[in-house]
Amino acid sequence: MFKGVDHVAIAVNNIEESLKFYSEVLGLDPGPVETSAEQGVRAVHIPVGQGSIELIEPLSSDSGVGRFLERRGEGLHHICLGVEDVDKELGNLAAKGVQLLDKKGRPGLRGKVGFLHPGAARGVLIELSQEE
Repeated sequence: MFKGVDHVAIAVNNIEESLKFYSEVLGLDPGPVETSAEQGVRAVHIPVGQGSIELIEPLSSDSGVGRFLERRGEGLHHICLGVEDVDKELGNLAAKGVQLLDKKGRPGLRGKVGFLHPGAARGVLIELSQEE
C-alpha cells in the first residue's frame, strides 16, 4: 500500500552549494548530510510538509548519479513513494509485469528501498521506500 510521496530527489554537483538556495532563499531547514557508499552518493533531506526534497551528489563520476549528471545535468532524479513493505510491493508490481531495477529491497539512507525501471513509468525513475 502506498502511503504517499516520501521525497523528490534532485541530482546535484555540489550539495553545499545547492543547499544555499533551499536554506537561504526558501528558508527551509535541511537535515544532516549523509553518505551512502552502497548507493554511491552523499545526500541530504530537506523536510517540506509531509515529505522532503532530497539532494543527491555522486561520490564518483562512474556511479549511477554521476552518469546521470554527465548525461542530463542537474535536475530531477527520482520520485520516492513511501510504502509499508518494499518487498511486498515489488512482488506485486513484478506480478503485474512492471519492469524493476530491484527484485528485493535493499538498504537505503532511511530504511529499505527498491527501484522501478524508468521505462515502467514513462521515463521517470520511481523509488519505493520503507522506513525502519
